[in-house]
Amino acid sequence: MRFGVCYYPEHWPEERWAADARWLKQIGVSIVRMAEFAWSRMEPEEGRFEFGWLDRAVELFAREGFDIVLGTPTAAPPVWLSKKYPSTLPVDEQGRRRNIGGRRHYCPNNPAYREHTRRIVTAMAERYGSHPQVIGWQIDNEFSGGNTARCYCSVCEQHFRAWLEKRYGKLNALNAAWGTVFWSAEFDDWGQIGAPVLNLASPNPSHVLDYYRFSSDSLVDYEKFQVDLLKSIVKRQQWITHNFMGLHVHLNYFDLAQPLDFVTWDSYPTGNQHRWREMLYGPDAADANYAFDVGDPAITGFAHDLTRGLLAGRPFWIMEQGAGHINWGEVNTLIRPGTPRLWVWHAIASGADAVVYFRERAAWHAQEQYHSGLQHHDGSPDVGYFDQQRLWEERAALEQLTAQPPRAEVALMWSYDDLWAIQLQPHTKDFTYVRHLFVYYRALQRLGIPVDVVPPSAALTGYKMVIAPTVHLADSALAEKFKNYVKQGGSLIMGVRSGFKNHSSAITSQPLPGVFRDLVRATVTDWGVLPAGVSFEIESSVPNLGGQAGTWVEALAVPPESEGARVRATYLNGPYAGKAALTENAIGKGRAWYVGWLPTVAQATAIIQQRIQRVNVARLAELPPGLIAARRGEKLVLMNFTDEPLTANVKGNALTVQGRDVAVVTSDG
Repeated sequence: MRFGVCYYPEHWPEERWAADARWLKQIGVSIVRMAEFAWSRMEPEEGRFEFGWLDRAVELFAREGFDIVLGTPTAAPPVWLSKKYPSTLPVDEQGRRRNIGGRRHYCPNNPAYREHTRRIVTAMAERYGSHPQVIGWQIDNEFSGGNTARCYCSVCEQHFRAWLEKRYGKLNALNAAWGTVFWSAEFDDWGQIGAPVLNLASPNPSHVLDYYRFSSDSLVDYEKFQVDLLKSIVKRQQWITHNFMGLHVHLNYFDLAQPLDFVTWDSYPTGNQHRWREMLYGPDAADANYAFDVGDPAITGFAHDLTRGLLAGRPFWIMEQGAGHINWGEVNTLIRPGTPRLWVWHAIASGADAVVYFRERAAWHAQEQYHSGLQHHDGSPDVGYFDQQRLWEERAALEQLTAQPPRAEVALMWSYDDLWAIQLQPHTKDFTYVRHLFVYYRALQRLGIPVDVVPPSAALTGYKMVIAPTVHLADSALAEKFKNYVKQGGSLIMGVRSGFKNHSSAITSQPLPGVFRDLVRATVTDWGVLPAGVSFEIESSVPNLGGQAGTWVEALAVPPESEGARVRATYLNGPYAGKAALTENAIGKGRAWYVGWLPTVAQATAIIQQRIQRVNVARLAELPPGLIAARRGEKLVLMNFTDEPLTANVKGNALTVQGRDVAVVTSDG
């Protein structure tokens, strides 16, 4: 377990660096991240490097015993570069060339920008690649942040056409996959295909989906370009990572993670609810069982668990941990003593091995002046400083957690392709892919059940339950994978809009749920959207499952001759009255369930609770709202995100946790 800080020597007078190093050591900070935004200071003009200031900063912190993480500075190209080579600037979805003034103002496919990247990364790697205190590298910064996931310039169009030709081989295959015969849009030359921008009507969703995939692949390729450069030059063991953004949905994070040694993410709990509340909760009221300054623990926990799943459960880092209030939320609430400590415990309990605070001291200038650091603007200690003192005193308990990885018996399936396809054709504003997953995540959290968030390509062996709420783009290989999993004794829960389309976003000609119909032994005979205020009542043989079905509903039919399938819930009114809403199918040693409506958290909880009793999934504790449980190794961590004492039932024993506090107990699993 280690603590670090984001430090910007270029922001401060050099005479204060030594004092900063000394006081950081006093509170247990032993890692500094530097240089990720300092390109203009390292290369003030093309080909002329000035590393003296960074050499002195690296040596000063190295002498004090710190380990150093260096960021490649490509997220913030200097003004001279953008002005001298304007083609490196990205083009937005309206066909406009963007300007300088922020960050991430570059096209990852632009050959000139690649050469500038090669020059600065090579120079840094040659200079610091053998330094004994430089332990690792962060590639760029927050890929695709600030709506920069997709560039629509002429260079990207050329690369897109090459990407399509590699994917489809023949132009006829692309025309068939996209259904270009619709509206007479058939292509007879690859050069006719451009970026899906400035269309008079809505563009072909298959075209747009492929552009999203291509754009994601472009950033993955740009990351790998830098990774390969570093690996070809660095002469000692230095790891390579990137700082992800949790539930950011514009980039395929599973792909982005693959070239890295491990992943990190930037956690700002009070900002997370600002960024992702609408996407996750939709028209439902957000959970309010938490204190005003802690952020929504379900949202932050979901981001932790997704990050851990990007490399199959490998421990991750928090590369930027909020140390106090932020500057970019709708309401940037003050942060009280005890809250940063709670955030760190939550991260470690969820699988983090190190926490790096953003930042050492609040900035005097520019866009982030109102963002907290461990110190105030005047250098006096802020709330994060005092909480870090307490965490340093608790390091033995934290190190016991990091000694072992988290364990989960349940997997929740996440697909960026499915997410984008539904985003492009939602059919109702109240259905989002991630919201559907989040319903099941909140249910698992309420039940005290750990979960791994996994891609469709993940191995399912070892999971007693797999929840795949919406498998929208599907093929027979995934259907067979699910069937084999269930045959071996697994419990599978699927839901609405599954099997609807193929991977080109064309709707299947089979009866729904398409390739999964044999797996669930049920057919979707009708489906539709219900507007706000309209719902159908359901009745179920599953304990505690009932109430209303709304937003998206599907009527299911089970073949009368089927031996293994049965109806577990029925619609009681509306046009689907008497038809099945929930089915169960026995295959081999396991069961496959299909949920025919978008459930509430209470309904998802009832379904999961019925299944975990059958497959012997262990609950960590019985929890009241606002109390979160996590397990690493033999340690159970209970975290209270409210202001009042809360009591959990841990295997028959009552355990009370004070407001915004943590309790750790030994669990025998």
